[in-house]
Amino acid sequence: MRMTTLYAALSGAFLLGTAALVPAQTTNTATGNNSSASTATAMPSTKSAGAKDEYKAEKDRIEAEYKDAKAKCKSMTANAKDVCEAEAKGNEKVAKAEAEAKYKPNSDGDYKVAVAKAHATYDVAKEKCDDQKGKEKSACQKQAKADETKALADAKASRKNVASAKPAK
Repeated sequence: MRMTTLYAALSGAFLLGTAALVPAQTTNTATGNNSSASTATAMPSTKSAGAKDEYKAEKDRIEAEYKDAKAKCKSMTANAKDVCEAEAKGNEKVAKAEAEAKYKPNSDGDYKVAVAKAHATYDVAKEKCDDQKGKEKSACQKQAKADETKALADAKASRKNVASAKPAK
């Protein structure tokens, strides 16, 4: 009886191990090769090259959008032009941070995006404050700085929460 249980356990372990390996073996359609070794080495490099190309294309698209937005600002004058340019630059920085977070996913990605948004919002708000005079301008600038400080603190807090939520290895 004990020997039968032992054989059953070993057979189950063998079958389970074999079943785990089967999905890893795929057919390489380019060469028709069924070995998992060639597929494992060919697939990641192709995937990373594709991801790298996508990332480069995304950066180029962001640059083009920034140039278009900045060109639209040329027709404006005075502080409206400065606000427009600050918005364009802020949108570019946020979009680049988001693209990088998508291309290189890690715990800092969301934090960097939040920081970029906070700085962009502050820069635009600061430019908008230039339309005001005296006490109103001072109060506007203080409020913009307070909003930025709060957004940065929130980003830092969420970063710590994400880090503490990760399971220990």
